[in-house]
Amino acid sequence: MEVSLDTCGRRMVKSLLLLYLFVVRAAADCPKPQGTENIVLTNEALLKNDFPEGSEATFECANGYAFENGSGTATCTNGEWTTPKLNCKKRDCGLPRLQPHMHFVVTEGTLFGASLQVYCDEGYRLSGTSYKKCYAAGWSGKAKCGVVTCAKPDEVTNGRNFWDSQTDPIYGDTVQYVCDEGYTLTGNHTIKCSGNGQYNSPPPECNGVIFPADILSTEDEITTTRKTPTASPPVQGKHGDVDTNKDIGYTPVIVSVISIGTVVPIVVFILHHFLLKRKGSYDTGEDLKPELLQFQNL
Repeated sequence: MEVSLDTCGRRMVKSLLLLYLFVVRAAADCPKPQGTENIVLTNEALLKNDFPEGSEATFECANGYAFENGSGTATCTNGEWTTPKLNCKKRDCGLPRLQPHMHFVVTEGTLFGASLQVYCDEGYRLSGTSYKKCYAAGWSGKAKCGVVTCAKPDEVTNGRNFWDSQTDPIYGDTVQYVCDEGYTLTGNHTIKCSGNGQYNSPPPECNGVIFPADILSTEDEITTTRKTPTASPPVQGKHGDVDTNKDIGYTPVIVSVISIGTVVPIVVFILHHFLLKRKGSYDTGEDLKPELLQFQNL
């Protein structure tokens, strides 16, 4: 009877000891450690399931963060983890690589997680994304600035342009126009390819010379006024003879060209032709030869 009691007591003590050891051990284990925004468990620590008293866990900088200083080791003490002394800072992507005719507007900085906008210079068009974001591997998105082109210039009736290239005009190119002989150019002689892909003005026009209807009349009334020469009366000589040398006066001939139309008068031409006036002389007979005087006295 005494033996049975001793055996039973030993068994009870052994069970209590095992229970005590189990409770103490369970209380000493630490839960799985957790990281923060800028630090995370290493792959080695992630593979562990149990973290007993005195065990260690290692941390490293999270994706997008760079090591600055400190240590990433934490220790399980009395069921709690010590704080790792690891300092990590956001990665700085810096400015993206500049491409021709491209610029950036930075409002959030260039650190991990920041975004910026992409713009092209005037006369260039953006292809790709209009913004970039800083990730762990660098800036995301691809963009390119291509020059703006305009459609080939239109032809004009009764004229031509001097664009003979097989390619379309690009931003800043100018196209010159000329008219055929006998036609007048109306509008701009040159047009320029603008930054919006349009020309700064429409092509000019080549128009013929336009006369008013009265000038185009097929029958114009032409009135010609002419005064015939008037002869001076005969002048008798000293001896009663009639002098055949007459003073002949000429009145200027006036030719007036009058257009039928009255809206736009045609230039009136007044032509004054002054003919040399030939002057006669009275015959006094003083210059007659003696032989002729004899006959005159008969």
